[in-house]
Amino acid sequence: MTQNTDKELKELYSILVVDDDQSILQLLEARLTASGYRVTTSCNGKHALELMEQLPFDLVLTDVRMPGMDGNALLMEIKSTWPGIPVMLLTAYGNIPDAVNAIQHGAADYLTKPFDGHELVDRIHALLVRTYPIGEGGLVDECGIICGNSPSMAALIRMMRRVASSDVSVFIQGESGTGKELVANALHKWSSRSKGPFVVIDCGSTQSTLLESELFGHVKGAFTHAVQDKKGLIETAHKGTLFFDEIGNISPEMQTRLLRFLQERTLRRVGDTRSIEVDCRILAATNANLNEMVKSGTFREDLFYRLKVVKLEIPALRQRLEDLPLLVEYFLGTLKNSEKAGNPEISPSVMDRMYEHSWPGNVRELFNVLEAAVILSPDGVIKPGDLQLENSLPKDDHLDESFSLDENEKKAVIRALEKTGWVQKRAAEMLGISRRAIHYKIRKHNIPIRSRFSSK
Repeated sequence: MTQNTDKELKELYSILVVDDDQSILQLLEARLTASGYRVTTSCNGKHALELMEQLPFDLVLTDVRMPGMDGNALLMEIKSTWPGIPVMLLTAYGNIPDAVNAIQHGAADYLTKPFDGHELVDRIHALLVRTYPIGEGGLVDECGIICGNSPSMAALIRMMRRVASSDVSVFIQGESGTGKELVANALHKWSSRSKGPFVVIDCGSTQSTLLESELFGHVKGAFTHAVQDKKGLIETAHKGTLFFDEIGNISPEMQTRLLRFLQERTLRRVGDTRSIEVDCRILAATNANLNEMVKSGTFREDLFYRLKVVKLEIPALRQRLEDLPLLVEYFLGTLKNSEKAGNPEISPSVMDRMYEHSWPGNVRELFNVLEAAVILSPDGVIKPGDLQLENSLPKDDHLDESFSLDENEKKAVIRALEKTGWVQKRAAEMLGISRRAIHYKIRKHNIPIRSRFSSK
């Protein structure tokens, strides 16, 4: 990971610092802010909990000895309510036994006072990387999520880690091929329900006439061919996670039944009069614009807000092209280990061609293109002619093959600025990076900023 990317990733992390000593609080804030982190301070445990109710934090750094609610009591409250957020303790040298005891009760780390500023930053960085794993390889092996090192994917994984430990409903938005089911599976595996079932309901492939029976089950004799009782998919997700893929495809009648289940957490099989309690977490995903469907009246607004307690947005591949080399390397390794390829390699000119492509099918399209290219390359070395790419960027948007990655990045930033009328905030959102990151890239490439009202 480059130094610049490392700084951009640090800017995504938010740290809550708690200490009753104002001088130490100011010192910690200055040190962590200078290192690139976003910092919020609190002078006592009760106020810290109030802040955590209002704002998302990735790590809490707290003193142990404080009047009122001390660091240990604060630790217990955080582990109870936000179990996925790491807590690091600051303690006087003579209180190390207390810190060790806190570690046994869930604290992530501790540091003794007086502390070295560099050691503090290093320990916090290591803790964040361990808690929100995005390393040089960029791969979360346990769930198959290929994260990359782009700030947009770092933000997504960070938010996933925050919400995974809770039971709130999560709405996953993303274009086709971005990996919505992988994200849902990761949320399940990182949760306390990981030992329970992960049940996927593909609302786009199940016929509407069969969906009610598939979801809610039926009893013997409920309709023709119902020769025995059958559990529905919702019931089989008891003590686990229920994932509705392409939720926008369900009928108005099924929307009503699903809303009732979400409100009461009970269901009745088709033809039955008994209610069955089901304890499961609800995840939903779509590539449709549900906001527009709500406005048009084709999707229930109350159901939409029941599903969208937390929203996760998966960036399109064209918004994180810096991850392309990593993705290509991983997929080629996957193909290498299959029976479809011996030891596939890729020529440098192929990467230039890939940077030009708009990737409408996202990561899924990338894998399919590489899979076909491996088969089409007779000598095992993939060349530009082996890539079956369609719907590339218009000719005017193509990047010269002689450009370096820096030149490609500069053109991408300029193109985003031009398309958003030189509004940097909107351009940053289009590129999937932070506002501070786009400010840095503008300075890095010496891009002259135009007024949105100036003539060209």
